[in-house]
Amino acid sequence: MSNSLQDQLVKAGLADARQARKAKSGKGPKRGKKKDRGEPALSDSARSARQAMAEKANRDRELNHRRKQAQERKATMAQIRQLIEQNRIPRDDAEDGYHFTDGAKIRKLFVTPAIREQLSQGRLDIVKLDGRYDVVPSAVAEKIRLRDAGCVVARPVDESGSDSSQDDAYADYPVPDDLMW
Repeated sequence: MSNSLQDQLVKAGLADARQARKAKSGKGPKRGKKKDRGEPALSDSARSARQAMAEKANRDRELNHRRKQAQERKATMAQIRQLIEQNRIPRDDAEDGYHFTDGAKIRKLFVTPAIREQLSQGRLDIVKLDGRYDVVPSAVAEKIRLRDAGCVVARPVDESGSDSSQDDAYADYPVPDDLMW
């Protein structure tokens, strides 16, 4: 009687070999179902761990992006500072006051008559860095403007352009020929 009950049932003809194999394999999935019941708890914790890792990765990515922007801004400001220091027009014996606007405020910069003439002709521009105003050539000011437009303060106004804008504003109002002054 060393035969198992299944073997004995197959020999007696009460069951066939296929049913015996099915009965043997039926035991396995029951154990597997127990694992499935325990697995959702693991997947919930795994899901929350994955979500936490994803959030941390997003925070790290954002922090790295901010650091990179700060480094780029710092490098740009260093380039601007170098351009200004190398191309600054000296104003040691300046006596004439040159008035210009910085935003909504009117500022005064002491310049020489030659610098004043070049500023009015548009060959020189005024730039601002760290609260200090300097005069640089227009080509250098354009390079600075490409890096940071807020550093270039004054650009001389073309007088012929301002007259044409006044003409355009009153173009609809013709002046009568018989006007007596």
